[in-house]
Amino acid sequence: MKPVIVQVVQHLRPGGIETMALDLLQQLRQKAEVYIFSLEGDEQSAISDWPRLAQVKDQLRFFNKQPGLSFNMIGQLRQAMHEVNASAVHTHHIGPLLYGGGAARLEGLIHVHTEHDAWHLNAIANRRLQSMLIRLIRPQLVADCEAVAFELLHHFPFSEPKVILNGIDTEHFVPATPEQKLQRRKQLGLPADACLIGCAARLESVKGHEFLLKALSYSFTDLKLVLAGSGSLRKHLEKQAERLGIGDRVIFLGHLDDTLPFYQAIDLFCLPSLNEGLPLSPLEAQACGVPVIVTDVGGCRSIVCPKSCELVKPGSAKQLNNAILRLHYLPNQTSPRQFVLGTGNLKQTADAYFNLLVGPQEV
Repeated sequence: MKPVIVQVVQHLRPGGIETMALDLLQQLRQKAEVYIFSLEGDEQSAISDWPRLAQVKDQLRFFNKQPGLSFNMIGQLRQAMHEVNASAVHTHHIGPLLYGGGAARLEGLIHVHTEHDAWHLNAIANRRLQSMLIRLIRPQLVADCEAVAFELLHHFPFSEPKVILNGIDTEHFVPATPEQKLQRRKQLGLPADACLIGCAARLESVKGHEFLLKALSYSFTDLKLVLAGSGSLRKHLEKQAERLGIGDRVIFLGHLDDTLPFYQAIDLFCLPSLNEGLPLSPLEAQACGVPVIVTDVGGCRSIVCPKSCELVKPGSAKQLNNAILRLHYLPNQTSPRQFVLGTGNLKQTADAYFNLLVGPQEV
């Protein structure tokens, strides 16, 4: 009989944590029954916003939590865990730690909790809450990179986090041939002969798109920017591009349920975030053979190929522009794919979590 693992997330909207939860579900489904419990939202709205969810809808549960504290949610989650005969629980971020971790504790289940970033701990209220929860619930704490582990130990010296790097499906994210690259550009309605810089991220201020637009305005006109993702800042960013005189050089694709064609269509990838944990998109781009430029925040330093990619200071359009020009005009012949195969492989990530949640004796 397969073990039953329940992952608890705050919501199931497109994002790094949510993508990781889905990837783990699909990677582990051969040796475990895996569910994802979403505190917020409902099935119909979630699938409408993220069609990928339809493929695994039978493994999803939604609890439509409203804003504010709801201790009844712990009881609801405990009942749902009991109904699916859960043997282990994996929570992601602070809200799921409170509700999902509390339910797992009451149900007597193995509990692993992953922190995907640490910048939210800058707020003293968050630190106090997290400290109390770790002490009371006592999960096996996991950090998704050394930088997050360092911050957790700084704030919670008693916590003893284990590091498990996020991984991506390197059998799905693969380089394109020159012919495939042209096909991908045609598929997405992108120019065939331009140098395309791509960014796949939520259109929110923390992702730093405004600095990438400024960087593009400094560069030569043969460079164009392709933004994949949706968010509250889209209209603001469109207006900024027009003000900078680069409106005709910036292409907004909106949300893409499958980002593989996007990565295979671009020449460079840039993620100018102001805060991060361990983002997946730079790994996905590099697995497709695309060099990346990322800001030196969170665990980004640990997931970029040192031979073919660039790290820059956050919030600096000038450094972004310089890095773009270096990679565009002085390209390195080293493919970053080999780096990802050894550093960010989803199978390694899934195996490490399985051993914590179930035990190596059952592999």
